[in-house]
Amino acid sequence: MSERPIAAGAHAGALYRTIWRWHFYAGLFVLPFILILSVTGSIYLFKPQIDRWQERAYRGLGTEGAVSPDKQLASVMTRFPTARFTHYRLPEQPGDAAMVQLGFTDGQKRDVYVSPQGQVLGDIDPETRISDTVSRIHGSLLLGTLGDRLVELAASWTIVMLLTGLYLWWPRPFRAGGTIYPRLSLKGRPLLKDIHRVTGFWIAGLVLVMLASGLPWAGAWGGAFKWARTELGLVKGPQDWKIGADGGHAGHHGAPPIAMPMPDAPEPGGLPLSTFVARAEGEHMAFPVLVLPPHAPQRFGPPLGNEWMAKSEAQNRWLGRQVTYDPTTGHETGRRGFADQHIVDRIVNTGVAWHEGQLFGLANQLIGVVTAFSLIAISILGVVMWLKRRPRDQFGAPPRVRGARLHWVISAMVLLAVLLPLFGASLLALILLDRSLTTARRVLRA
Repeated sequence: MSERPIAAGAHAGALYRTIWRWHFYAGLFVLPFILILSVTGSIYLFKPQIDRWQERAYRGLGTEGAVSPDKQLASVMTRFPTARFTHYRLPEQPGDAAMVQLGFTDGQKRDVYVSPQGQVLGDIDPETRISDTVSRIHGSLLLGTLGDRLVELAASWTIVMLLTGLYLWWPRPFRAGGTIYPRLSLKGRPLLKDIHRVTGFWIAGLVLVMLASGLPWAGAWGGAFKWARTELGLVKGPQDWKIGADGGHAGHHGAPPIAMPMPDAPEPGGLPLSTFVARAEGEHMAFPVLVLPPHAPQRFGPPLGNEWMAKSEAQNRWLGRQVTYDPTTGHETGRRGFADQHIVDRIVNTGVAWHEGQLFGLANQLIGVVTAFSLIAISILGVVMWLKRRPRDQFGAPPRVRGARLHWVISAMVLLAVLLPLFGASLLALILLDRSLTTARRVLRA
């Protein structure tokens, strides 16, 4: 890499070139991740539609001759006698199949579809759902913990790329053309630069929110946040999102199933499933609505105690709600909704709903898609501009500038390193590598 000393009074230009250099290397590093995560994220935004399409054979079956949920469950357990019932998902519309999830001693699960008439129609491993597979690619690149760390590292450097890009975008002096809108009269690389700058400005806020709202799932950042949330006593109760290689959008992040002991059987003499399905129907919760028996495992938090639960697991976390019932009397024992959560959890869950495109329906999904593909476009434009600019047979990176007073830049980098621990670790590694290469070059020249 070339170095260029600067003259006195040229520190402003040196600062610009230094930030350009950071922006350049951050952009090159994150480009492949941006391509993968933007495409998979855009697909996952439409999880409700994808799931409905995948379950299309189990919808609109009619209600004539319908049987009770108890008989539906009995049909399922007859087909899978060694399994344990973990939850019953209410049909989204009258005439749709119900879904009964079963657990096995080896940690595997099956989603079994049973018609309103009590006929078992089919079953699926939830890990093989299209949306779950896309989620695992998006969350961990199908590489488990290593992939989770790579995704978090890429997200951290994308934040650096955006912040440095905003500095480079800042007009000196202000002019609308090339700042607010591209100057379409230009041609070649200048036009590409205008499109890159202007598009980056318009989507920067949306991308930063998207990245920030995904950090609570990430292994390193999410682990530190969980520690602060629980160990410092900031928030009581379990968080309803998972982190790292065991987390992800759908609660699966590429980790293999883990064999777990079966939950204890419900106490004898309790009321049947139908009682609590009727209670759940009366609550008019947002789909998907689950009814869980006593001691059933939950997607977030510990297994249930000796109580039944009806809950909505709507991706729009504002609509999430759960009600618990006494197993023998059916009396309500508690309820909890979004408004009952701590403000920290409400902020995180709002970000989760936005990130997954479900905070305000189709508009949220479309904004997410436009943001993702705009990010792909400006990243590719950046590479094209580099290829057009770089001299033949040279890498063409912005030269390193020596002698500039960059105290506030260093302070900003230290702050980012604290807020984004994987960025901080990788930054330290890059500095050490750069120093080692510089020393090696000096030795070879001597």
